[in-house]
Amino acid sequence: MARTKRNPLITTGEIMLWVLFFALLVPAGVVGWAIGHYTGHNTVTVTAGAATTTATPTTTAAAAPTTTAAASPTAAGKTVFAANGCGSCHTFKPAGSTGKIGPDLDTRPAQDAPKAKMPLAAFVLESIVKPNAYIAPGYQKGLMPTTFGTSLTKAQLDALVTFITAK
Repeated sequence: MARTKRNPLITTGEIMLWVLFFALLVPAGVVGWAIGHYTGHNTVTVTAGAATTTATPTTTAAAAPTTTAAASPTAAGKTVFAANGCGSCHTFKPAGSTGKIGPDLDTRPAQDAPKAKMPLAAFVLESIVKPNAYIAPGYQKGLMPTTFGTSLTKAQLDALVTFITAK
């Protein structure tokens, strides 16, 4: 059985096609992983928030204090904090979070608001909706998502600010 010699141009073309395939596949895979990894935090915490919301369907006398507590701005703010993955990046004792990527919310807002020449509540709100407006010393621009100003309602933002600024 005689073996035919392959055309070198076809062989080179096939090699180039495979190189191009991997050159495009690897960056796309990395970007896909990064997007999935980042949004994965929100998906997990949103599910937990939804379970908390639907877990109080009873109307007994024991449920009345729970409903009242959930209606308070601080409790609503804690729910927003948990549902949006804030604790994965920020340390905040009232939420039981120990994140180290972003500023410590137990101390930084009170330190940074005067430097930004803003009242504390206004500073916290701006830090959520325009996180790159003021960057705390020791942190990088662009780490915090810039979508919370559009993905959260005004009521959710107000509750979150109240939760963070309540001492």
